[in-house]
Amino acid sequence: MKSIPALVFCGVVALGSAWAAEPGKALPRSAPEAQGVASGAILEFVQEAETKINALHSMMVVRHGQVIAEGWWAPYAAEEPHQMFSLSKSFTSTAVGLAIAEGKLNVHDEVLKFFPDEAPAKPSANLKAMRLRDLLTMAAGHHAEDLQGFSLTTDESVVKRFLALPVAHKPGTFFAYSTAATYMQSAMVQKVTGQSVLEYLRPRLFEPLGIENPTWETSKQGVSQGGTGLNIRTEDIAKFGLLYLQKGVWNGKQLVPASWVETATSRWMSNGSNPDSDWEQGYGYQFWRCRFGVIRGDGAHGQFCIILPELDAVIALTSGTRDLQGVLNVVWAKLLPALQAKPKGALAPDAAAQEKLRAKLAGLSLRRPVGVAGGKPPLAATVAGRRYVFPKNPLAVESVMLAPAGDDPQATDFTATTGGVEQRVTVGGAEWVKGELKGGPSAGPVAVSGAWTAADTFTLDVVRYRTPFTVRYRLKFAGDGESVTLETLPNVGPAVPAITGKRE
Repeated sequence: MKSIPALVFCGVVALGSAWAAEPGKALPRSAPEAQGVASGAILEFVQEAETKINALHSMMVVRHGQVIAEGWWAPYAAEEPHQMFSLSKSFTSTAVGLAIAEGKLNVHDEVLKFFPDEAPAKPSANLKAMRLRDLLTMAAGHHAEDLQGFSLTTDESVVKRFLALPVAHKPGTFFAYSTAATYMQSAMVQKVTGQSVLEYLRPRLFEPLGIENPTWETSKQGVSQGGTGLNIRTEDIAKFGLLYLQKGVWNGKQLVPASWVETATSRWMSNGSNPDSDWEQGYGYQFWRCRFGVIRGDGAHGQFCIILPELDAVIALTSGTRDLQGVLNVVWAKLLPALQAKPKGALAPDAAAQEKLRAKLAGLSLRRPVGVAGGKPPLAATVAGRRYVFPKNPLAVESVMLAPAGDDPQATDFTATTGGVEQRVTVGGAEWVKGELKGGPSAGPVAVSGAWTAADTFTLDVVRYRTPFTVRYRLKFAGDGESVTLETLPNVGPAVPAITGKRE
């Protein structure tokens, strides 16, 4: 998982033209009522999600093979890929299934036989007994504590480090969620095919589904990370779910064996007994079982591929939240009844409700900082152009400065020096401003929005819109602008201590 971005920015870049899939590669679209779903119910879902979650980045609902609703909360957008995190696991499972269909693997294959040169000198009996099926079902035999901190990006062979882990339980008997186990599946596919999972799936899955330009992060040994690291678009999630809903058939062609779809999504392992938790309904081959007969793949911070076989529907969601169960609860409360209302027939057209839904979906946006009434407060002029210097701190923030921006009285130039790199962004108005972070581990595209939100406080939101990560930076001035306290408020991950700087 990438770290939350440091406080660095750059100038504005122009947005490209609107994205559209090539003809034949996009899913067909339909009015909700034509597929038996009320537009008003979908609108209620969106409103409830914004109220209770406030962290959805995108949503797409597919019914009877037709997209009936879709939306992206700006600055997230249809054309942009999003990090999938552990939703990647379901794609790796698919690669395993295809390799099995081609006779290259078997679920009963012993793991050690593929990596004799990286095995311990004296492997334990449990390690010798570990099979591909145990990796698929998260039952490799490890304690969860022994998996903590396991990295997929070390210089040392990840396979060798995995095989060196203690195997406390007989494989197949103990559930312990393990991204490392999925990495091993990826390594096995690569071992028997000579291709990374990304390259292996490209002609077999991605290209037939019209999934364009997928990327997959790799270990330093060149193996797709498997359990994480895939980056695709929201519609790509929906296509993948629809493929499984259709028992592996796409445009009349059997891409994935129906037997594998059935096996992979069945309940193979018990993972708890809480009837109200969608993380304790059983586990398949890198797919979760849910309440209400639902199947899903999911990833950290709320990336979901939700498959509803009994209702012929798929729901794709991307998010940035700590409350994954809360997201599913809103789906069950609002979308599930709407899909159950008329699962096989159409509803009467409702042009007024469709227009309300269309307008809502077209105007979605993450909440931006709201400026104080009357424009900038008097303190803005006092601190304008003054540099504030910070002592050494974990964020490596060295200084910040606010200044007027051109002729726009509402605009502000924000300059920050972090890790020796000075970067600047101009914020103001009602839109997200897209740009690029320069240098360091947090480099990449961002969108920003900022305003004076109190008489003594300037607030800046930074969204890494190809990831789940959003950070709010709050500058609170004191002593008539003599000092400033910087608060860093990430949407996910640990809290960051505030730091205080002095005016030069």
